[in-house]
Amino acid sequence: MTGFIAILITAIFVENYVLSKFLAICSFLGVSKNLKSAMGMSVAVIFVMMAATAVTWPIYYFLLEPNNLSYLQTIVFILVIAALVQFVEMFIKKSSPSLYNALGIYLPLITTNCAVLGAVVLNITKSYTFAESMVNTLGAGLGYMVAMFLFNGVRSKVDNADVPASFKGVPITLCAASIVSISFMGFTGLVNGLFG
Repeated sequence: MTGFIAILITAIFVENYVLSKFLAICSFLGVSKNLKSAMGMSVAVIFVMMAATAVTWPIYYFLLEPNNLSYLQTIVFILVIAALVQFVEMFIKKSSPSLYNALGIYLPLITTNCAVLGAVVLNITKSYTFAESMVNTLGAGLGYMVAMFLFNGVRSKVDNADVPASFKGVPITLCAASIVSISFMGFTGLVNGLFG
């Protein structure tokens, strides 16, 4: 049980896909301005990540690897993710048109969201069991959500701050994102102390 907790906490804080691995930066910067959009995108990404892991792990270990087709993993994983994103997009469009409109172009971009692909590939690379893969993916998705919510709060303060003209807009957003990213480095010692 301690192993699962260590994997979960490590995925959320230490190996945060956005703030430590710098995956999914486009949606992180694009959607984090609005809290409702950030929450909707986070839930959609978590769902797609979990579903993609649940589908790709058995495909890899029961179909690709036994038949020496491991080199096809990226293509197969992208096709699975694309199909799942289409399902999520149709569901959100039908159930919450306002959220669908708020997410805009970023919803179909989950297909190319490197955090989703990164989660399924890293689970294979780390040779996690199915249960460990699901826990790691849940942690990666929750880490994405934590980063989105945290940065939404930071952005609301930055947008209201008196910033020099040359730093307004994208430059101050990138500076704020880098400072938030650096702050997550402190969690490395916490996890090493608890589980190391």
